[in-house]
Amino acid sequence: MPTLILSTNVPVDAVVAADILKDCSKAVARIIGKPESYVMVSINGSVPMSFAASEEPAAYGELVSIGGIGPGVNGKLSAAVAEILETKLSVIRSRFYIKFEDVKGHNFGFNGSTF
Repeated sequence: MPTLILSTNVPVDAVVAADILKDCSKAVARIIGKPESYVMVSINGSVPMSFAASEEPAAYGELVSIGGIGPGVNGKLSAAVAEILETKLSVIRSRFYIKFEDVKGHNFGFNGSTF
């Protein structure tokens, strides 16, 4: 159930969004070691956003997972997502934050129940 939510102040058209969703889904599954069929990714473009008192391209992400993340993995995830955003949206790595949250299964719902 890894879930990656991305927001950026850069406009994102449907083609670029599809590429980002696909690339991020594969990266998250590969790095965390969970099946891609469990991964959810969303991207919100054109979000009003300031970073370091500037409205230059920037992004923020949150990755929530039941296990699979931690000190040995988070840096790899951050680097992979930053690379995708830099390549697809020209958001440089120094203008991207990502928050990681490891949650207990009973705090995450799916299919009318919890994990």
